[in-house]
Amino acid sequence: MKLNEGTMLIGESISFVPYCKHHVKKYHMWMQDKDLQFLTASEPLTLSEEYEMQLSWQNDEDKLTFLAIQGTSVPLTVEEEVSRMIGDINLLFLFSPEIAEINMMVAEHRFRRSGYGSEMLKLMLSYAVDNLNMKKFSAKISNSNEPSKNFFQKHRFLLESVSEVFQETNFELLTADVSRCNYKKIDYPFYSSKEPAD
Repeated sequence: MKLNEGTMLIGESISFVPYCKHHVKKYHMWMQDKDLQFLTASEPLTLSEEYEMQLSWQNDEDKLTFLAIQGTSVPLTVEEEVSRMIGDINLLFLFSPEIAEINMMVAEHRFRRSGYGSEMLKLMLSYAVDNLNMKKFSAKISNSNEPSKNFFQKHRFLLESVSEVFQETNFELLTADVSRCNYKKIDYPFYSSKEPAD
């Protein structure tokens, strides 16, 4: 989505940056992990397909994505930024600009179960409520993915439906029930009309 392509968000212990070309190789490496493929219900892509997907996330108006990086200092170089990547979080506007499906992952093992996922979720929800005319968020989770189901329920998402056909559980959260967090919005330091070479 063009809305956030020049935006960096600084939270309490993490920051969000837009998904850019220089992030793709590390993202592609993450997605070769079988556990992440299962947890995110994703199929592995080739590197060239991953670059195409990055452009789609950047340009399509029905998608909003941020990468989470460790820390709150502004990276001095793209290499530093890539080294601090810990995961990503996305909103998909499939049927209405007021309702978004949320997907997220903490890709780096050493940052899991340390509160980073909770901060990522609160930061994205807060940004969406502040900058988009949102009414509701949904999270579609595999029926067998108990950790993710427990995570969203802990964050006030309510069970909406369970599909045995699609093996999927849907949780929903109204914007009025979002647990907000404070954040700072600044210009993304590496934003330009032409991205750095990968």
